[in-house]
This record gives sequence, structure tokens and C-alpha cells, in this order.
Amino acid sequence: MKKYETLKKINKYGVVAVLRGKSPEEVWEMSEAVISGGIKSIEVTMTVPNALDIIGDLNSKYAQDENSESPIIGAGSVLDEVTARLAILKGASYIVSPAFQSETAMMCNRYRVPYLPGIMTVREAQTALEAGADIVKLFPGNVYSPSMISSLKGPLPQLNIMPTGGVNINNLHEWIQAGAFAVGIGSDLTKEFEKGGNISIVTDKAKAYMKAFHSAKET
Repeated sequence: MKKYETLKKINKYGVVAVLRGKSPEEVWEMSEAVISGGIKSIEVTMTVPNALDIIGDLNSKYAQDENSESPIIGAGSVLDEVTARLAILKGASYIVSPAFQSETAMMCNRYRVPYLPGIMTVREAQTALEAGADIVKLFPGNVYSPSMISSLKGPLPQLNIMPTGGVNINNLHEWIQAGAFAVGIGSDLTKEFEKGGNISIVTDKAKAYMKAFHSAKET
């Protein structure tokens, strides 16, 4: 049941904040800021120092209630099944990889946690589906246009696709209208803050993204 509820939340929340940073403190601050701005799906990448501790702390603060609107915390840039298991034990609600990895898929299936591997081709998408992936990450999204979603769904209409990389405030509407299950947003959310700006910029960006998402869903 928890896996099903996580998938529903990813789809309902619509925007996944992909957070990288130089320190745990920086990523924690960014997490709080995007949640304040209305983005309730957070992907902490394994490239962040002590990423597992951040996932555990965020999960403890935003206790998972399947029937609530609480944020969900996932682990990103997961390259192997060992890292996936450690993240799951820390409370990660979903696991994201830059590319499909069969052992990681098996580990996530074992723990009934959604696995979102990166794909670029129909063959890769089919392989991920056959291994039990509930969502595939079209990555890097800036290589494609939103029409890629219909191209993939032609032979695989059951595919749930989350474009990540290259999705921005100006084209989010096109991706959602094309049928994206959700979208992943990375550096565009946080780059101004990382350059020395105020953390409020991140919150304002998150609000703008959620406004654009809801507008796209309503049209």
C-alpha cells in the first residue's frame, strides 16, 4: 500500500525538486525552502555529502502519513543496490538512478519502494518496465522535446514518464500537456541561491513552479 500511495503522491505533487549541494546544511536549507514554496517531493542526490543522513533527518521531520499531504523524500543519483538499500533503511520513499541498473531494481522491488531509472530509448524503457519500474526518468530531458513522450508512449502506452534536466518554468506546461507523469527540476530552482543569493529566492522559485504546474493541469 505504501508504494502505491508514494506513486500517487509523485503524480499529484507533480514537481520533484532534485537537490544537490556542497554541504548537508546547504541542502537541508534548500529542502526547507522548496517545501515552504509548495514542492512536496524532494530528491536528495547521493552526490551530496552525508546525503543518507539528510534523507533520514527529513524523513523524521516530515513523518510519512499515507493519507496526508506530507512531503515525500527520495534518494537520487543512486548507482547500485547497496546505496539503494541504505537509502531505503533511512526512509527514502523512492529511488532514482541516472540509468537502469538491474540489481537496484531488484532491491527496490524487494522492499516495495518505487524505482525511477533514467532512460533514453524505447529499448531502455521496455527493459525498465520488465524489471518492475513504475516510472522512468527521461534523462537528460534537454536532449528531447516534449513530443518524445508521445513517441515513447506509442509502443508503450502504459509508461509513466518523468522528464528531468532541461525542464524549466517556460516549458513545464508543454511537458505536462504532453503527458508527463511528473517533472524533475534541478539547478534552476537553486542556482541563484548557490551563487550567493537569499534562500527566499528558492522558495519563490518553488511557488512559481507549482503555480505553473497547477495551471498546466487545469488546461
